[in-house]
Amino acid sequence: MSDRTETMGTMSPHERDAVLHAVSSAVLAVTRHLSVREVLQVIVRSARQLLDARYAALGVPDDQGAFEEFVAEGISDEEWEAIGPTPRQHGMLGAMLREGAPVRLADIRKDPRFEWWPRAHPVLKDFIGVPIRDGSEVLGIIFLSNKRTPGGFTQADERLLTMFAAHAAIALTNARLYERGRELTLIEERTRMARDLHDAVNQKLFSLRLTAQAAAAFMRSDPERAAREIERVERLAGEALAELRAVIVELRPAELDRHGLVETLRKHVQLLDRLHPVTIAFTFEGDTPGPLPPPIEVAVLRVAQEALHNALRHADPTHIGVRLSHARARLTLEVSDDGTGFDEAGVHGLGLPSMSDRAEAAGGSLAVASRPGHGTTVRLEVPA
Repeated sequence: MSDRTETMGTMSPHERDAVLHAVSSAVLAVTRHLSVREVLQVIVRSARQLLDARYAALGVPDDQGAFEEFVAEGISDEEWEAIGPTPRQHGMLGAMLREGAPVRLADIRKDPRFEWWPRAHPVLKDFIGVPIRDGSEVLGIIFLSNKRTPGGFTQADERLLTMFAAHAAIALTNARLYERGRELTLIEERTRMARDLHDAVNQKLFSLRLTAQAAAAFMRSDPERAAREIERVERLAGEALAELRAVIVELRPAELDRHGLVETLRKHVQLLDRLHPVTIAFTFEGDTPGPLPPPIEVAVLRVAQEALHNALRHADPTHIGVRLSHARARLTLEVSDDGTGFDEAGVHGLGLPSMSDRAEAAGGSLAVASRPGHGTTVRLEVPA
C-alpha cells in the first residue's frame, strides 16, 4: 500500500472529503488546459480554503536563488505592488527548500530561521508549510498563515496539507508536461509557417523586382506599358503584405502558452516599469478567464503593447495604468496615461488603424479618448 493510501486511511471521512475536493480542483485545472501558473493559483486557493487560512502562497524555485513562480492568495494587487519584488530563497522559505520537511509554528516570528519581511508585508503569525515533492525532488513549497479559527494550525491540519501537497505534485507535474507538449507543437507550427513564409514571400518579392525592372525599362519608350507594370507592382506588393499579415496573426506569442494572457500582460508591464522612469502599473479584475481562442488573446496583448508603445514614445507621461477585467463573458482592456494627449480629429497615425483592425478581427471594439493636456485612454472590448 502506498504512503498516500495509508495516510488517507487514518483520516476521518470529513478530512478525506475536504482533501478530495481540494485535489479535484487542482486536477481539473490541468484538464482545462490552464497554464502552469494558473494551476499553481488553483492549488494555493484550494489549500487556503482547505485549512481556512487568511494567507496562502506557493513558490517554485529556480536555479539562481529566487523563485521561478510565486503565487499567493489573500493579498491584493495593490498590496503586492507595495511589498515589492518576489521573495528570494532566504529565511524560512530557504530553510524549507533545503530541509524538505513540513514546518508548523505557533508564531513564525519567534523561529530562529525567520529573518524579516518588507514593511508593507502583512504580519504573519501562526504558520504551516510543506514541500511539494516529486520523489526526492522538491518542486516547490506551499505555506499558509493566520488560521481564521482560533488556536492556530493543528497536527490534523499538517496531515491534511501534506496529503494535499502529494496530490498537488501530480497536478503540477502534469501541467508542466502539458505545457511542454504545447511548446513543442508550437515550435513545429512556427517552423512550418516560417518555411511557408519564406517560400511565398520570396516568390512575391522576386516577381516584384522583375516587374519594377520592366517598369523602369519602359518608362521612356512606352509610358503606358510602364504605367501598367507599376500597377502590377502595387498589386503584388499588396498581396505580399497580405500574406505577411496572415502569417504574423498566426504567430501566437510563446509567452501566452507559458503564462496565459493575464500573467503575460502583468510580466510585460513589470518589465516596462523597470526599463522606463515612468510608473507603469497593471491591475486585473474579475475571475481569471479560462482558455481563450488564440486570436482573442493575441489581439488583447498586441493592442496593449501598441498602446503602451504610443504612450511611452509620444505622450511624455508620469504614470500609465493597464487594467484588464473579465465580466459577463467580456474582456475589457484599458491603457490610460496622464500625458500630453492629442486632438483625436487631427491624428491618423499612432498605430490606431492597426489596433482597430485587431479589435474588429477579434469580434470586439476599440475606443480612444484623448484631449490635449488631459492624457489618453485606449479601451478594447472583446468577447471572452
